[in-house]
Amino acid sequence: MKTTLVVVSLAVGIGLLTLNAQTNKSGRASEFKQPALRVDNAPVAEGKAPALTSYADSLTDVRSAVVSIYSSKIVRQQVPEILRRFYGRDLPDREQRLSGMGSGVLISADGYILTNNHVIEEADELKVALSDDREFTAKLVGTDPKTDIAVIKIEAENLPFATLADSDKLRVGDVVFAIGNPLGIGQTVTMGIVSATGRKNVNLLTDRAPDAYEDFIQTDAAINFGNSGGALVDAKGRLVGINSGIATTNRGNIGIGFAVPINLASNVMASLIEHGTVIRGYMGVASETLTPDIAESFGLPRDTRGVIVTDLSPADGPAAEAGIKREDIITAINGRAVNSRDDLRLLVAQTLPGTKVAVTVLRDGKSRTIDVTLGTLADDNLAELLVGVTIEPLTNELRREYRIDARVEGLVITAVSPQSPYAGVFPVGCVIEQINRVPVTDLASARSAIRSGRNMAFIHYRGIYRYLVFEAR
Repeated sequence: MKTTLVVVSLAVGIGLLTLNAQTNKSGRASEFKQPALRVDNAPVAEGKAPALTSYADSLTDVRSAVVSIYSSKIVRQQVPEILRRFYGRDLPDREQRLSGMGSGVLISADGYILTNNHVIEEADELKVALSDDREFTAKLVGTDPKTDIAVIKIEAENLPFATLADSDKLRVGDVVFAIGNPLGIGQTVTMGIVSATGRKNVNLLTDRAPDAYEDFIQTDAAINFGNSGGALVDAKGRLVGINSGIATTNRGNIGIGFAVPINLASNVMASLIEHGTVIRGYMGVASETLTPDIAESFGLPRDTRGVIVTDLSPADGPAAEAGIKREDIITAINGRAVNSRDDLRLLVAQTLPGTKVAVTVLRDGKSRTIDVTLGTLADDNLAELLVGVTIEPLTNELRREYRIDARVEGLVITAVSPQSPYAGVFPVGCVIEQINRVPVTDLASARSAIRSGRNMAFIHYRGIYRYLVFEAR
């Protein structure tokens, strides 16, 4: 009998809407301040440890920092056309409130909470329940679908919060605990070990976002639906990861769980708080992982690890300006080993633009270090006009693809996510010429024309002009 392994994410219920806290992608100053974190970078253990009969004391503080998150949204269902014919064009659309549940971790005394993007995605309302049964309404600080990390905040003081460890120091075999609210039954602690670190290409995120950053801690601590966004902690009770998903054959736990390392999550969090989006570094190289055969062809030992630079793009990018060349083999950045393209991509993306990094390369068989000042990676989400609605300026190629007349001007919708609240509103291939009677020629003009609440777009679709009314949230 053939067994199929399916990777699933863990939020129970619905995927929810990115709220308006990300509007400062436009560059305005953030309304949030960086939280005061408690960090302990020491390894969890050195040498042999005495036998333990209980971890209760280690887990007491961190348990009180793990919260339950309840999300809800209103879904509008369009009335079928046949019913409108019988009962009139003014028959209103039906509305239904959907709810979802997940977990989160308080990481500061003033109410900052780390969780998963898929726990709060598309939510109209977020409620947070603390371990002492207090409830708060939460505000969205920002989300990063590429790492499945989100930051929310509740207004309170003197809250319990977790101590952050250094997840780079985790070792396979370290004891870990998953804390969350699985299946809504209440806070639960499960125990296991670190099964692997640096897990990539597990398709937990890349199925939804091909350019996602996967670098998971794998654990056999039981993780189930509702654990998403909860804490993965070490034997000292320090936060080492944010539980994100499982691999399973039956939608239940089979001992293959994944958590986002806290070093990555806290890096994303800091950028979301300051900018409302994640600002990532950019080097400007195309590369491929060095294989034993390629290494041998360059006169190197077959076990040499690294990535070989295949191109410099753009030609005047940070790497090219610093003196990196084609056929250079990158082996480390700031002393951290680079063994694959994914390692290189993740290390660069986690570093702020403008930072000078020491890139170790092999050139003609000799090691050298080149300082590269990173640029800024373009944010692909900036092409989104509305949540899940991607637009592009009209080009000759797009006109041919969607059979758009040369006299039509505006912005063409090239993609609408099935999860978008506008999936049944805007058809792919339609051209938006005006929003609220204002001509739109680029993303900036289109965004500035949209106002909160009810809006009207003038569109061209399949040879016909018409007006389309939509709600901006």
